[in-house]
Amino acid sequence: MDRLEPRDFAKLARFIHGYSGIKMPPAKLTMVEGRLRRRVRDGAFESFGAYCRYLFDQGGLDRETVHLIDAVTTNKTEFFREPEHFRLLTERVFPELLESSRGPRPLRLWSAACSTGAEPYTLAMVAADFAQRVPGVSATILATDICTEVLQTAISGIYPEDMIKPVPPELRQRFLLRSKDRGAGLVRIVPALRAMVRFGRLNLIDAPYRVERDQDVIFCRNILIYFDKPTQELVLRQLCEHLRPGGYLVLGHSETLAGLTLPLQSVGATLFRRL
Repeated sequence: MDRLEPRDFAKLARFIHGYSGIKMPPAKLTMVEGRLRRRVRDGAFESFGAYCRYLFDQGGLDRETVHLIDAVTTNKTEFFREPEHFRLLTERVFPELLESSRGPRPLRLWSAACSTGAEPYTLAMVAADFAQRVPGVSATILATDICTEVLQTAISGIYPEDMIKPVPPELRQRFLLRSKDRGAGLVRIVPALRAMVRFGRLNLIDAPYRVERDQDVIFCRNILIYFDKPTQELVLRQLCEHLRPGGYLVLGHSETLAGLTLPLQSVGATLFRRL
Protein backbone atom coordinates (compact mmCIF):
# COMPACT_ATOMS: atom_id res chain seq x y z
CA MET A 1 0.00 0.00 0.00
CA ASP A 2 1.17 3.55 -0.73
CA ARG A 3 1.77 6.27 1.84
CA LEU A 4 -0.58 8.94 3.14
CA GLU A 5 0.23 12.12 1.23
CA PRO A 6 0.61 15.37 3.20
CA ARG A 7 -2.25 17.00 1.26
CA ASP A 8 -4.60 14.15 2.17
CA PHE A 9 -3.41 14.20 5.77
CA ALA A 10 -4.18 17.93 5.89
CA LYS A 11 -7.79 17.23 4.79
CA LEU A 12 -8.14 14.50 7.39
CA ALA A 13 -6.61 16.66 10.11
CA ARG A 14 -9.01 19.54 9.38
CA PHE A 15 -12.00 17.22 9.45
CA ILE A 16 -10.92 15.40 12.64
CA HIS A 17 -10.29 18.70 14.43
CA GLY A 18 -13.62 20.16 13.29
CA TYR A 19 -15.55 17.05 14.24
CA SER A 20 -13.91 16.06 17.52
CA GLY A 21 -11.71 18.99 18.59
CA ILE A 22 -8.64 16.72 18.50
CA LYS A 23 -5.51 18.43 17.19
CA MET A 24 -3.65 16.65 14.39
CA PRO A 25 -0.39 18.51 13.75
CA PRO A 26 1.87 17.39 10.88
CA ALA A 27 3.95 15.33 13.32
CA LYS A 28 0.95 12.97 13.64
CA LEU A 29 0.98 11.99 9.95
CA THR A 30 2.77 8.67 10.51
CA MET A 31 0.48 7.79 13.41
CA VAL A 32 -2.67 8.51 11.40
CA GLU A 33 -1.29 6.56 8.44
CA GLY A 34 -0.67 3.53 10.64
CA ARG A 35 -4.06 3.65 12.29
CA LEU A 36 -5.96 4.06 9.02
CA ARG A 37 -4.05 1.37 7.12
CA ARG A 38 -6.39 -1.44 8.21
CA ARG A 39 -9.46 0.68 7.48
CA VAL A 40 -8.19 1.38 3.96
CA ARG A 41 -7.38 -2.29 3.41
CA ASP A 42 -10.66 -3.60 4.82
CA GLY A 43 -12.61 -1.17 2.64
CA ALA A 44 -10.83 -2.49 -0.45
CA PHE A 45 -9.49 0.95 -1.36
CA GLU A 46 -6.48 0.84 -3.64
CA SER A 47 -4.69 3.65 -1.81
CA PHE A 48 -4.94 6.27 0.91
CA GLY A 49 -5.71 8.74 -1.86
CA ALA A 50 -8.70 6.66 -2.98
CA TYR A 51 -9.92 6.47 0.60
CA CYS A 52 -9.70 10.25 0.99
CA ARG A 53 -11.50 10.82 -2.33
CA TYR A 54 -14.27 8.53 -1.08
CA LEU A 55 -14.51 10.55 2.14
CA PHE A 56 -14.35 14.08 0.79
CA ASP A 57 -15.48 13.90 -2.86
CA GLN A 58 -17.93 10.99 -2.95
CA GLY A 59 -19.99 11.51 0.20
CA GLY A 60 -18.31 8.74 2.16
CA LEU A 61 -18.18 10.70 5.41
CA ASP A 62 -21.88 9.99 5.98
CA ARG A 63 -21.04 6.30 6.44
CA GLU A 64 -17.41 6.41 7.50
CA THR A 65 -17.09 9.15 10.12
CA VAL A 66 -17.62 6.91 13.17
CA HIS A 67 -15.09 4.36 11.87
CA LEU A 68 -12.58 7.11 11.03
CA ILE A 69 -12.83 8.63 14.51
CA ASP A 70 -12.62 5.19 16.12
CA ALA A 71 -9.40 4.54 14.21
CA VAL A 72 -7.56 7.76 15.07
CA THR A 73 -8.53 8.34 18.71
CA THR A 74 -6.07 7.46 21.48
CA ASN A 75 -7.49 5.19 24.17
CA LYS A 76 -4.82 4.73 26.82
CA THR A 77 -6.37 3.80 30.16
CA GLU A 78 -5.80 1.69 33.25
CA PHE A 79 -7.48 0.87 36.54
CA PHE A 80 -6.71 3.30 39.38
CA ARG A 81 -4.77 5.55 37.03
CA GLU A 82 -3.52 8.59 38.97
CA PRO A 83 -4.60 6.89 42.23
CA GLU A 84 -4.49 10.05 44.36
CA HIS A 85 -7.78 11.12 42.79
CA PHE A 86 -9.55 8.02 44.09
CA ARG A 87 -8.13 8.48 47.57
CA LEU A 88 -9.47 12.04 47.56
CA LEU A 89 -12.91 10.78 46.56
CA THR A 90 -13.28 8.63 49.66
CA GLU A 91 -11.43 10.84 52.13
CA ARG A 92 -12.68 14.25 51.05
CA VAL A 93 -15.06 14.54 48.10
CA PHE A 94 -17.75 12.02 49.08
CA PRO A 95 -17.86 13.13 52.75
CA GLU A 96 -18.08 16.82 51.78
CA LEU A 97 -20.88 16.14 49.28
CA LEU A 98 -22.88 14.27 51.89
CA GLU A 99 -22.22 16.90 54.54
CA SER A 100 -23.52 19.63 52.22
CA SER A 101 -26.69 17.64 51.57
CA ARG A 102 -27.10 16.95 55.31
CA GLY A 103 -27.25 13.21 55.05
CA PRO A 104 -26.77 10.10 52.92
CA ARG A 105 -28.12 10.18 49.36
CA PRO A 106 -27.41 8.75 45.90
CA LEU A 107 -24.22 10.11 44.29
CA ARG A 108 -23.99 10.79 40.56
CA LEU A 109 -20.61 10.45 38.86
CA TRP A 110 -19.64 10.92 35.22
CA SER A 111 -16.54 9.58 33.45
CA ALA A 112 -16.52 11.88 30.42
CA ALA A 113 -13.79 10.12 28.40
CA CYS A 114 -14.12 6.57 29.63
CA SER A 115 -12.17 4.64 26.96
CA THR A 116 -12.44 0.87 27.54
CA GLY A 117 -14.03 1.32 30.95
CA ALA A 118 -11.20 1.13 33.47
CA GLU A 119 -11.94 4.59 34.88
CA PRO A 120 -15.72 4.23 35.38
CA TYR A 121 -15.33 0.74 36.84
CA THR A 122 -12.67 2.11 39.20
CA LEU A 123 -15.13 4.83 40.21
CA ALA A 124 -17.77 2.16 40.76
CA MET A 125 -15.43 0.11 42.97
CA VAL A 126 -14.51 3.13 45.08
CA ALA A 127 -18.12 4.32 45.37
CA ALA A 128 -19.44 0.84 46.20
CA ASP A 129 -16.76 0.39 48.86
CA PHE A 130 -17.62 3.78 50.37
CA ALA A 131 -21.35 3.02 50.29
CA GLN A 132 -20.80 -0.24 52.15
CA ARG A 133 -19.30 1.73 55.02
CA VAL A 134 -21.85 4.58 54.98
CA PRO A 135 -25.47 3.40 55.25
CA GLY A 136 -27.94 5.06 52.90
CA VAL A 137 -25.38 6.00 50.25
CA SER A 138 -25.51 4.65 46.70
CA ALA A 139 -23.94 5.71 43.42
CA THR A 140 -24.55 5.63 39.68
CA ILE A 141 -21.86 6.22 37.08
CA LEU A 142 -22.37 7.61 33.60
CA ALA A 143 -19.52 6.73 31.22
CA THR A 144 -19.17 8.29 27.76
CA ASP A 145 -16.66 8.27 24.94
CA ILE A 146 -16.52 9.26 21.28
CA CYS A 147 -15.12 5.87 20.20
CA THR A 148 -17.68 3.11 19.64
CA GLU A 149 -15.11 0.29 19.67
CA VAL A 150 -13.85 1.04 23.17
CA LEU A 151 -17.42 1.39 24.43
CA GLN A 152 -18.16 -2.17 23.33
CA THR A 153 -15.17 -3.39 25.35
CA ALA A 154 -16.32 -1.34 28.33
CA ILE A 155 -19.85 -2.71 28.19
CA SER A 156 -18.55 -6.28 28.18
CA GLY A 157 -16.46 -5.59 31.29
CA ILE A 158 -13.86 -8.22 30.31
CA TYR A 159 -10.15 -7.43 30.70
CA PRO A 160 -6.75 -9.16 30.60
CA GLU A 161 -5.48 -10.20 34.03
CA ASP A 162 -2.38 -8.03 33.62
CA MET A 163 -4.60 -4.96 33.41
CA ILE A 164 -6.05 -5.41 36.91
CA LYS A 165 -2.72 -5.36 38.76
CA PRO A 166 -3.32 -1.80 40.10
CA VAL A 167 -6.61 -2.87 41.73
CA PRO A 168 -6.13 -3.40 45.50
CA PRO A 169 -6.39 -7.10 46.47
CA GLU A 170 -9.50 -6.67 48.63
CA LEU A 171 -11.33 -4.95 45.75
CA ARG A 172 -10.21 -7.62 43.30
CA GLN A 173 -11.80 -10.27 45.49
CA ARG A 174 -15.10 -8.41 45.69
CA PHE A 175 -15.48 -6.99 42.22
CA LEU A 176 -13.63 -9.21 39.71
CA LEU A 177 -14.43 -12.71 38.45
CA ARG A 178 -11.72 -14.89 36.95
CA SER A 179 -12.46 -16.80 33.76
CA LYS A 180 -13.27 -20.50 34.20
CA ASP A 181 -10.65 -21.05 31.53
CA ARG A 182 -7.62 -20.01 33.56
CA GLY A 183 -5.45 -20.24 30.46
CA ALA A 184 -7.43 -17.39 28.88
CA GLY A 185 -5.97 -14.91 31.36
CA LEU A 186 -9.19 -12.88 31.55
CA VAL A 187 -11.30 -11.35 34.31
CA ARG A 188 -14.78 -9.82 34.29
CA ILE A 189 -16.36 -7.10 36.37
CA VAL A 190 -19.05 -8.59 38.65
CA PRO A 191 -22.66 -8.01 37.52
CA ALA A 192 -23.55 -5.80 40.50
CA LEU A 193 -20.74 -3.39 39.63
CA ARG A 194 -21.54 -3.41 35.91
CA ALA A 195 -25.11 -2.50 36.81
CA MET A 196 -23.88 0.72 38.44
CA VAL A 197 -22.40 2.00 35.16
CA ARG A 198 -24.31 3.25 32.11
CA PHE A 199 -22.33 3.68 28.89
CA GLY A 200 -23.06 5.92 25.90
CA ARG A 201 -21.37 7.63 22.96
CA LEU A 202 -20.77 11.36 23.32
CA ASN A 203 -18.65 13.85 21.39
CA LEU A 204 -17.40 16.40 23.90
CA ILE A 205 -17.48 19.27 21.40
CA ASP A 206 -21.14 18.70 20.54
CA ALA A 207 -23.65 20.99 22.22
CA PRO A 208 -25.80 20.60 24.14
CA TYR A 209 -24.82 17.39 25.90
CA ARG A 210 -27.65 14.88 26.26
CA VAL A 211 -26.56 14.22 29.81
CA GLU A 212 -28.36 14.72 33.12
CA ARG A 213 -27.40 17.89 34.96
CA ASP A 214 -26.47 18.14 38.65
CA GLN A 215 -23.66 15.60 38.49
CA ASP A 216 -21.79 15.37 41.79
CA VAL A 217 -18.40 14.47 40.30
CA ILE A 218 -17.13 14.64 36.73
CA PHE A 219 -13.87 12.98 35.70
CA CYS A 220 -12.50 14.47 32.48
CA ARG A 221 -8.90 13.30 32.60
CA ASN A 222 -6.20 13.21 29.94
CA ILE A 223 -8.40 14.32 27.06
CA LEU A 224 -8.06 18.12 27.22
CA ILE A 225 -4.39 17.79 26.23
CA TYR A 226 -5.56 16.83 22.73
CA PHE A 227 -7.58 20.06 22.34
CA ASP A 228 -6.53 23.63 21.60
CA LYS A 229 -7.35 26.34 24.16
CA PRO A 230 -10.69 27.45 22.62
CA THR A 231 -11.89 23.85 22.49
CA GLN A 232 -10.73 23.22 26.06
CA GLU A 233 -12.77 26.19 27.26
CA LEU A 234 -15.80 25.09 25.24
CA VAL A 235 -15.69 21.59 26.72
CA LEU A 236 -15.07 22.75 30.28
CA ARG A 237 -17.93 25.25 30.14
CA GLN A 238 -20.23 22.50 28.96
CA LEU A 239 -19.08 20.22 31.76
CA CYS A 240 -19.64 22.95 34.34
CA GLU A 241 -23.23 23.29 33.16
CA HIS A 242 -23.77 19.64 34.10
CA LEU A 243 -22.00 19.87 37.48
CA ARG A 244 -24.06 20.78 40.53
CA PRO A 245 -22.92 23.80 42.58
CA GLY A 246 -20.48 22.38 45.10
CA GLY A 247 -19.76 19.40 42.83
CA TYR A 248 -16.26 18.43 41.79
CA LEU A 249 -14.40 18.33 38.46
CA VAL A 250 -11.29 16.15 38.21
CA LEU A 251 -8.71 16.68 35.45
CA GLY A 252 -5.58 14.72 34.55
CA HIS A 253 -2.33 15.60 36.29
CA SER A 254 -0.88 17.11 33.11
CA GLU A 255 -3.89 19.38 32.54
CA THR A 256 -4.54 22.90 33.78
CA LEU A 257 -7.17 25.65 33.77
CA ALA A 258 -4.52 28.36 33.32
CA GLY A 259 -5.78 31.17 31.12
CA LEU A 260 -9.42 30.05 31.33
CA THR A 261 -12.24 31.85 33.14
CA LEU A 262 -14.59 29.25 34.57
CA PRO A 263 -16.92 28.93 37.59
CA LEU A 264 -14.46 26.61 39.32
CA GLN A 265 -12.33 26.90 42.45
CA SER A 266 -9.10 24.94 42.77
CA VAL A 267 -9.22 22.80 45.93
CA GLY A 268 -6.33 20.43 45.20
CA ALA A 269 -4.01 19.16 42.49
CA THR A 270 -6.27 19.03 39.39
CA LEU A 271 -9.34 18.94 41.68
CA PHE A 272 -11.87 21.76 41.30
CA ARG A 273 -15.16 22.67 43.01
CA ARG A 274 -18.07 24.19 41.08
CA LEU A 275 -18.96 27.65 42.42
